[in-house]
Amino acid sequence: MANALAPREGELLKPTEEVLQDLTEPSNISVHSDEALVGKVKSAIAADDKKRKENEDEPLRRKRDLAPIPRTDLPRQFEVTLWDVLHTLARATTLSWRGAGRGLAEHWGALKYTQALAGKRDSFLGLTDEGHRIADHYKSLQSGELGIGFALTLAEQLLGSRFPDHTVTIVPADTALRAGWALTSKDKGEKVRYRYRPQYFAEIWRPGEPSLVIPLACKGNHSDSATSAEQLASASAHAEAVHIGQWNETPGLLFSTQLPTDGGTMTVHALQAPGSGGRLFPAEVREPNLNASPFQANVMPDIHPPTEGLVAPEPVRGCHVQAKDYAWFQESLAHTTAAGLMAFTGTGHATARHLTDRQGRKRFTGPEHAADMSIQDAAHTLFGNEYVGTDHVFRLNGPRVEAFSGVDAEVFRLLARGNVEEYRALVHAGRHVRPRLTFDKDWGGPVSVHADGSVLALRLLPGQDDEPRPGTAR
Repeated sequence: MANALAPREGELLKPTEEVLQDLTEPSNISVHSDEALVGKVKSAIAADDKKRKENEDEPLRRKRDLAPIPRTDLPRQFEVTLWDVLHTLARATTLSWRGAGRGLAEHWGALKYTQALAGKRDSFLGLTDEGHRIADHYKSLQSGELGIGFALTLAEQLLGSRFPDHTVTIVPADTALRAGWALTSKDKGEKVRYRYRPQYFAEIWRPGEPSLVIPLACKGNHSDSATSAEQLASASAHAEAVHIGQWNETPGLLFSTQLPTDGGTMTVHALQAPGSGGRLFPAEVREPNLNASPFQANVMPDIHPPTEGLVAPEPVRGCHVQAKDYAWFQESLAHTTAAGLMAFTGTGHATARHLTDRQGRKRFTGPEHAADMSIQDAAHTLFGNEYVGTDHVFRLNGPRVEAFSGVDAEVFRLLARGNVEEYRALVHAGRHVRPRLTFDKDWGGPVSVHADGSVLALRLLPGQDDEPRPGTAR
């Protein structure tokens, strides 16, 4: 069967070198966050509640007091670079369990979007012809994954500007929560029995201090602003499903990325839910020890509303991180982040040491073979620093290109030994000087280095003819 994503017969493909150059070109996206959006989301919530009542279903619990994000925190026209967004997406999904072949299904999943979007500094990002073809066949997958990439890119920027003296780390929520709760029927333990959860947590931290943790709900669509309002209404239920600290005080960030297929402007619709919770204050039980081995807790499911008088209200479904669990949860977040970084290098055993069994530790301790998964077996010097990781060779418009993902060599050595405390001190100290994003001529392609020490690089393999050619099945 012909490749559904192959170019049309006779279509002229862009030279690979030009594709690689374009990945580091800055462009713009539109950000929509105002009172009008709040009103549309509330209307979508009311419509959903009405429908549930008619079907005799329970109304969903949702984040209350949704509010716009101030322009000072998130400008309504935001400059991004596609290679940075794809790096963010790749890092966010390394522990996602999206396929049996870890190397291809997760490690390199972001690379299928290298030609899906295009724009220039004086224009907005939009879908290319290839982006349209992907949307035709894998609409939900594309909008969902790119929605994650753009939402997390904006969340990091937003929270970094709010907390300039802190480090912001994105943590996959399901993986972190599995260290304490059985989320699905396949997990051992008493089940949460609630399918709504945030997709990610933003951990805002400084070494030796309690973290602030904010649930993030990220969605995407190829439709219109009305669909985004409905997605944000749903996102308000996902973000509400985890309480950290006091009842109804956990802040949240909600995103819906609209990628219209009719040539309209790509827009990220965003709202916030304010709250004084989310802070993992030191408890009387113990201080966190991030170098301790990851611990599989068995926290009782459900969220506990405050007692009113002598009557304790019935708990509601979800996950509740209470004061007695703060130290453990901060450790779990740190280990989950460490596991994601090690998975990004392709190493199995160094990843496994930062996970519990329910988080998937055994999945990373089996035999490592290049035919079905990534292996940490490559090293490169970029910008004068050594990075270790793994690589993958594939064809891009005909010529072969090499993708490399890895982390700073010192970060790798620390996390391979389990020294999470020193790793966090190292990353925090270099959070403003480490990030780089450029077309590196010495490497031969786009290179993105993030504050966490991770790197994603792509280059044309030398000695190849890179002339534009009519499209054929790839």
